[in-house]
Amino acid sequence: MPVAVARRAVVTRAAVIDFVSVLAFVAIGRRNHDEGTAISGVFSVAAPFLIALAVAWAGSRAWRAPQSLRTGAAVWLTTVVVGLAMRRLVFDHGIATPFVIVATLFLGFALLGWRAIATRRSSKHL
Repeated sequence: MPVAVARRAVVTRAAVIDFVSVLAFVAIGRRNHDEGTAISGVFSVAAPFLIALAVAWAGSRAWRAPQSLRTGAAVWLTTVVVGLAMRRLVFDHGIATPFVIVATLFLGFALLGWRAIATRRSSKHL
């Protein structure tokens, strides 16, 4: 497989995992609060975090090192801070302290967790 194709696959896979991580956070939260998991409801709640994720990827240039923990930390923190700010200021939804804590922890675990696993796996193959 040519290097450019393999590189594109790594970047695409990273972006998809991050995207799915945000959707999982919202879907699990909606289900736990008996709000349903209809796709329209999930996307309406996820919107500020998905926008923030795009901002995080652009701001950190995540495509350069999509699997690194440094990239993951930048993506995580930006997604949480910008997502919560947008949720409150743009989408006019609440950001109660427990929600902030859960969002921070879940997204941290998800966005950094898969990168930690990828880093560990790649270091074993060296």
